[in-house]
Amino acid sequence: MSQLIESVNIECVNAPTLIAPKGHYSHCVTANGLVFISGQLPVDKLGNAITNASFQEQASLVLANLQACLSSVNCDKTHLVQVRVYIANMENWPLFNQIYAKWIGEHRPARAVAGVSELHFGAALEIEAIAVSV
Repeated sequence: MSQLIESVNIECVNAPTLIAPKGHYSHCVTANGLVFISGQLPVDKLGNAITNASFQEQASLVLANLQACLSSVNCDKTHLVQVRVYIANMENWPLFNQIYAKWIGEHRPARAVAGVSELHFGAALEIEAIAVSV
């Protein structure tokens, strides 16, 4: 039997250093101590999709956007508990794994990787994540 939670504190947050979402979503949603981060694409601070750049440049931009989202809710990489990576070409997986390992350091949240046939704007990758709030 499920129980209805009458009082849940849900807050929608957009990273101030990123362009506001153009769709019907928020960069981050916090609820009951968790932070749900929407899929981050290689989009610059002006809202331009940087999909003609190399995979490495796209990956670095996506991780920078993820970092901006974490910062907007007073979190950092060590607060990540799960990361989901969507890659349009799985041949780029070993390169991404190297870039990601350098970015995240010793912290090792749970992670899922999915090869997909297409991403918005023709992006090479997209990352969504869950973190614990502080």
